[in-house]
Amino acid sequence: MSDDVFDRVEHHETENDGVALHYVTLGEGPVVLFVHGFPDFWYTWREQMNALCGDFKTVAMDTRANNLSGKPDGVENYTMPNLLGDVEAVIRDLGVESVTLVGHDWGGSISWQFAMHYPQQVNKLVICNLTHPRGYMTVRQNASADQKANTQYITDFQTPGFEDRLTPEVLTGISAGDAADEVKARYLEAFSNSSVKGMLDYYRAAFGGLNTGQGGQPRELPQLPMPVLQFHGLLDKAVDKDGLRDTWNWIDADYTLVTIPDCNHWVQREAAALVSTTMRSWLGDRS
Repeated sequence: MSDDVFDRVEHHETENDGVALHYVTLGEGPVVLFVHGFPDFWYTWREQMNALCGDFKTVAMDTRANNLSGKPDGVENYTMPNLLGDVEAVIRDLGVESVTLVGHDWGGSISWQFAMHYPQQVNKLVICNLTHPRGYMTVRQNASADQKANTQYITDFQTPGFEDRLTPEVLTGISAGDAADEVKARYLEAFSNSSVKGMLDYYRAAFGGLNTGQGGQPRELPQLPMPVLQFHGLLDKAVDKDGLRDTWNWIDADYTLVTIPDCNHWVQREAAALVSTTMRSWLGDRS
């Protein structure tokens, strides 16, 4: 870690329909809003925040059930419309008309959908290792035996009681990787503050609603009108690279795809310098 972002950020809280939402800010300028995935919290974006905060107001939120945000009980509280409402609440609290929206994993899913359904609030979109909903669903519906095995975890997560297996220590091992002990301690504290059941309720509420129509077929989704930058670690087995196909057909503005052959799912961590410098260059051309 090139700088101690953890102690430099300012902490904020807003709410969406009674659910508290915690987010942090660092820097001043056009807003770049980061949305993390599973299992994670705002701190996953520390390298990117540090790289961009000199020219941008970097903002990273804890999504519901995670760390210091609210943890409502019940699968119905984790449907996509609720998750989109959380992002909108943070943007409203920031007092800006639009943001550059950045998402990884579940945060990528939320960001794709938010950009489609609230395009006036997203001037640029950056996605890390989560393929476009059309591409993702196409791969799932036509999955090979290997692909089905690689996504068995989704079925596992949807199983009642599976949360008992995911202790804060297990989640820290997944998300923090080989980070320094100080970083691991922060993850352990964040996951100790989180609702694991709430985290898994994202999966239990998923694969319906905004994504699919009758018979589970992909729903026709709006075209994206804003520039899109997408990073994808090609070693990712959970989000298959085959889902990248045709993404350019679903975006009406310019589309930049950066594939990283030796990188897995956590590109913002595993290829932090590449992701940060590329984002900085790409944003600089359009700010």
